[in-house]
Amino acid sequence: MEREVKEKIEDQPRSRFQWFLYVIFIPLLFAIVIALIVAQFAGVNVFEKAKDLSGKLPFISSKVEKTSGKSLKEYEDKIIDLQAEIENKDTELTQLQSKIDSQDNEKQQMLLEQKRLEDEIDELKQIQNQNKKAFQEIVQTYESMSPKSAAPIILSMTDPEALKILSNLKSDVLAKIMEKMPADRAAKYTEMLSAKTND
Repeated sequence: MEREVKEKIEDQPRSRFQWFLYVIFIPLLFAIVIALIVAQFAGVNVFEKAKDLSGKLPFISSKVEKTSGKSLKEYEDKIIDLQAEIENKDTELTQLQSKIDSQDNEKQQMLLEQKRLEDEIDELKQIQNQNKKAFQEIVQTYESMSPKSAAPIILSMTDPEALKILSNLKSDVLAKIMEKMPADRAAKYTEMLSAKTND
């Protein structure tokens, strides 16, 4: 008999739990699921409504405000920090770009200067070639002249000019022109020519 009473006492909580589970909890759960499906088809956002309702309850709304206020402040601070960082990076980029632009300008100026110098060198070479041709023509003119006519003209020149022409004349023409010069001047030019050849 005691056993039967104990079994009844032990079965009683189980049967109450099972009754609660089958009669209240499962139908309630089923009703909630059906309500969510109907609300979804009706276009109502249940979770948004639940959030609004929880905001109206005094003890829940204060906690939500504290946490959301704190997180909003943190997010705002973080956004401000990130914007400042972006501005710093933009400033660095602008500085680097201006540096690159100035280096490009400097490079362009150096290339232009190089081109100008190359053109100037070419021009000077052309002038030099023209001067050489002109000088060769002068030398040929003296070589084609009679020694009697060439000697007085050379004697009237300055020593460097005379030496330049005499050093470029053919040796047989040079000898004939030197014969037509006074002995002291011929000796002077000979000495200057030999000194120039030794250099």
